[in-house]
Amino acid sequence: MIALQSAIEGKEFKLQALEEKLKPLGYSIGGNWGYEHGYFDYKIDEDVGYTFLRIPFKPIDGELDQRGVSVALGQPFLLNHKYQKGLDDNTDPLNGLVPMTYNSVFNQFTEPVDKDAKVDQKYMTVARSLIQELELTLLY
Repeated sequence: MIALQSAIEGKEFKLQALEEKLKPLGYSIGGNWGYEHGYFDYKIDEDVGYTFLRIPFKPIDGELDQRGVSVALGQPFLLNHKYQKGLDDNTDPLNGLVPMTYNSVFNQFTEPVDKDAKVDQKYMTVARSLIQELELTLLY
């Protein structure tokens, strides 16, 4: 993970308005959200895992599932999730997991090898450009 400086940090927006501005730019709300925090993700690359520019946010006047909630943006960062190739071999029927022969039918995703893998420096230029685009879109 590489933290990035940005003028958007600490800025407050209505979540719906923020989504309307960021989705056309290619951002989506990441799957790892809860009532008290969330992330906008921009997928930069998916070579040997996924490299994202991630924009964290948290509610300031309610919970994220509430209509009209306002959020404050956190510090953007680059993140790389590295996944194993092939089928998920981390299955254990004794722990309630489906055996591998059935797992591929029900679960097409594999366990991450490293949820916070090293981010290649070649993505820094792209990240800086994306941050500049975010600042222009949200602040001006």
